[in-house]
Amino acid sequence: MKNHYVFNVALACALLGVTACTPAASKEKEAPSAEAKPAAAETGPKVAAAKTEAAAATPSPDGVLIAEKNVVHLEASDDMKFNAKEIRVKAGSKVKVYLKHVGKLGAEVMGHNFVLLKPGVDMKQFATDAMTAGATDYIPRVDDVIASTRVVGGGRRASVTFDAPAPGTYDFLCSFPGHYSMMQGKFIVE
Repeated sequence: MKNHYVFNVALACALLGVTACTPAASKEKEAPSAEAKPAAAETGPKVAAAKTEAAAATPSPDGVLIAEKNVVHLEASDDMKFNAKEIRVKAGSKVKVYLKHVGKLGAEVMGHNFVLLKPGVDMKQFATDAMTAGATDYIPRVDDVIASTRVVGGGRRASVTFDAPAPGTYDFLCSFPGHYSMMQGKFIVE
């Protein structure tokens, strides 16, 4: 029952655009990401690499995120949205997905993860079952998953590296309770 209360408070906050209405139980703050951005005055190979990564993180206007060198930069926000509805990667190599929560709300009220499902897995049923799997980062059955990140809150990052599956179209989602209806997309291996 407490989880439903926390979820309802988080949903109300997100819909109203309020960031200061988290329940008292959520006073624990998450540390900001350890990955620092280069200062404007810095130059050199590290800065060039950071600029290339930043460019790869921006999806096209139609919501398609094409991985550069099979590296994916996915963002999730407090308004329960990913920055892409479609991700395209090349078959036959390692894929690294970076998930960045660009919001401010904590993981206990507005957590996000990236979950790539195996073919044939019913996304709706998986998401329904995930609602009671908080102890395992809302992954109810690992046998249904190709890859997933841990759940992160505002300002935090997570990543996962995995072998690209066979060419085809796969579903991805955020499995935090209630998020999958707005936070899902297609993962296309070419």
